[in-house]
Amino acid sequence: MSSLMAGAMSIVLFAAHRSFPSEIQGLQHWAGGLLLLVMAALLYSARNSGPILGDIVVLMANSVLLWGIGLAMIGTQVFYGQRPQWRLFHVVWAVGMAGIGYSLFIESDFTIRVAIFSFLVSIFYCSQLWAIIRHGESHFSTTFFAALILFQTLVVLTRGLLVLFGGEYTDLMRPGYFQSLYLATSNFMVLLLAVGFMTVATRRLQAILERRSTLDPLTQVLNRRGFADIYAKERALLQRNCDHLTMLSIDLDFFKAINDSHGHLTGDRVLINIAKVIGKVLRTSDHLARFGGEEFVVLLPGTGIERALSVAERIQGAIKLPCEGIKKGSLLPACTVSIGLACQMDAEEDLDSLLMRADKALYAAKDGGRDRVEIADALAPAMRAVRA
Repeated sequence: MSSLMAGAMSIVLFAAHRSFPSEIQGLQHWAGGLLLLVMAALLYSARNSGPILGDIVVLMANSVLLWGIGLAMIGTQVFYGQRPQWRLFHVVWAVGMAGIGYSLFIESDFTIRVAIFSFLVSIFYCSQLWAIIRHGESHFSTTFFAALILFQTLVVLTRGLLVLFGGEYTDLMRPGYFQSLYLATSNFMVLLLAVGFMTVATRRLQAILERRSTLDPLTQVLNRRGFADIYAKERALLQRNCDHLTMLSIDLDFFKAINDSHGHLTGDRVLINIAKVIGKVLRTSDHLARFGGEEFVVLLPGTGIERALSVAERIQGAIKLPCEGIKKGSLLPACTVSIGLACQMDAEEDLDSLLMRADKALYAAKDGGRDRVEIADALAPAMRAVRA
């Protein structure tokens, strides 16, 4: 039954590997590791093939079992973006084969064989546990997976210690309370560990899908949905702190001409570059979004008109910088932006109203000759028209 469950989970993990996005790695290693555990079980079933052949089969089964558990370690490390410890994998396997081979063909000592296998396997589990603790996110799925690995490590180490002090007391081929408990726990943990890894992989899939649903696929800044969520949080802070925030509505000037002259691929590169340039100007507490086409929106929490104007002018200046590189072989065409600025001081104002005011100021900037900043409404008459 344990072998059947491991085989089934191997298929599930391999199917997930084919279906999940490329950001989720390690599933294929876990699938291969479970398949090797099934092969090890089949080999163990042929251990009574004779004195010499049976020992060879046992050695092969232990070898395949070490491969399977080691592949799970590699899969966990790859999943968390770490460099897989293939050297450790091969060293543990080589030491295991030498020690188990010695206990089978030279010393014929069951105690040595079990102790060597238990302590070597615990190295694989400890490496996984270290990767989870160091790089896992703070979430129930990670805690659950780490707890399973820790429990399995303790079970394996307990058997290794008991076999040293109890001799053949822990021979799994003999009836006994510990033997029954160990076999039941080990067989159940084969499935549970795979489920634990699948849980953290599914959690990461959820995070990736949530991130993709709130990000613009081209520029990797917020999209309209993600911006609306951020604005709702900032508006709540505005209501609580009686502060204010400012929105910048940014539009590239003559972007259609760039697409017509240089092609849409170059136009996409311009948009990506604009998003990067704006992002470098902003604080970590500020928010940048692309609303489609060549329109970007910036939300500046806790920012009044004067500072927002300074940010807008810095954005314009930073966007013009790549233009100097055109003569030096840069492939990005020159571009400028027009900016509409709207400051929200009333917490009762909603996003649509703020966007409408910022867009109105943006249209005024375009009508006024482009490459300039305009302030929405009559919040600051003396500063309504600002030189680019």
